[in-house]
Amino acid sequence: MSLLSRLLIPAGLVAAVVAAFAFLQLESAALLSRDGLAQMAAYASGFMAPDLSPAHLQAIAHGTLETLAMSAIGTLLAALFGLLLALPAAGRFGLLAQAASRLLLNALRAIPELVWAALMVLAAGLGPNAGTLALALHTAGVLGRLFAEALE
Repeated sequence: MSLLSRLLIPAGLVAAVVAAFAFLQLESAALLSRDGLAQMAAYASGFMAPDLSPAHLQAIAHGTLETLAMSAIGTLLAALFGLLLALPAAGRFGLLAQAASRLLLNALRAIPELVWAALMVLAAGLGPNAGTLALALHTAGVLGRLFAEALE
């Protein structure tokens, strides 16, 4: 790297940060004020002494079980859907069915899980259903492709 580029990159980053502060109308003095620093310290101290009350631990356990259930059901749905698409993708039902199912499997795999999640939140609303469907759709594309290759 030349000296000019080593100086331009940090200068560009500093200019971008200054422009962001100006655009968002943030007051940098408020961040470094006594109140701002006290709020940051109070926030950071919350990490040192976690809430271990029974009610909080019960909420964490419920969320953990819900997440595990979402992943298990999403994987089960993906395996079923992947198997259904793998048979035609392996060429068992003719060239037209093979091309259509491979196109669908490629489309399911090409869209990342987070994009599926955003689409499923719009379709199913917030909650475990959206996450389960998002995992199932993307994983169905992956598993369907693997199953089809194994069948060929």
